[in-house]
Amino acid sequence: MPPSARTSGRPHVLSVLVENRAGVLARVASLFSRRGFNIFSLAVAPTDDERFSRITIVVDVESSPLEQVINQLNKLINVVAISELDPADATERELLLATVTADARVRGQVVQLVSMFAGKIVDVGVDQLTVMVAGAPAKVDDFERLVRPFGIVELQRTGRVALPRLGQPIDEPGRDG
Repeated sequence: MPPSARTSGRPHVLSVLVENRAGVLARVASLFSRRGFNIFSLAVAPTDDERFSRITIVVDVESSPLEQVINQLNKLINVVAISELDPADATERELLLATVTADARVRGQVVQLVSMFAGKIVDVGVDQLTVMVAGAPAKVDDFERLVRPFGIVELQRTGRVALPRLGQPIDEPGRDG
């Protein structure tokens, strides 16, 4: 999450496995809205089993209100499982697409920066490049910070997606890592 999105607490990453049905995302998001919590990042997509989708939600709240929200989420009939993923015990990734000003005098610098971050040039214009960088959220933050001085015309980030690290327990109640 970009530094400007952070508040006083640590971000909480929730992985919510839900039935893949219309309206489920709206019901899940409304729980956060009713509590007045800002969702910094939300990603949803079907899983390997077409009956289910995984919603990854990044929110910055104190632990006790978050526990209340988790308890409310568990009451939703379409919610199958909820895990809070400690960033230290999770594999997190994010995708950034950005159109960057890159005229002839700076194009080589932009291309080199994209290469340093293992990114790709996905579209080329006369004075602009559209680039893609994927990786850990901190890597994407760093790339965005470094490319910004060239001039960002448009920017889109997917938000975090995350899974537990292999060999780690999926859920450890009471852990505040």
